[in-house]
Amino acid sequence: MRKKKNYSNFEEIDKDLRILRLQSEITKEELKLSLHDTKEELTPSKLVTGIVGGVATSALLLKLVTPLISFGIGKLLNKYR
Repeated sequence: MRKKKNYSNFEEIDKDLRILRLQSEITKEELKLSLHDTKEELTPSKLVTGIVGGVATSALLLKLVTPLISFGIGKLLNKYR
C-alpha cells in the first residue's frame, strides 16, 4: 500500500506519472520475456526430454536403493526371528 503523497506542483505529479508509466512498461516487458521463456520450455521436444530424463533418473535411483532397502528389511527380519 502506498503512502498518501502531497504534491506541491504539477511538475511533481508529472514526474511521478512518468515513473509509474516506465515501471508499468518494464513490468510488461518482464512478463513478455517470462511468457517467451515458458513457451520455449514447453516445446514438445523439451517435454519429452524431461520426461525421459525423469524416468531414467527414477529407474537408476530404484536400482540403487532397492538393494539397500532389501538389506535393511533383511536385517530387521533377522533381528526379530
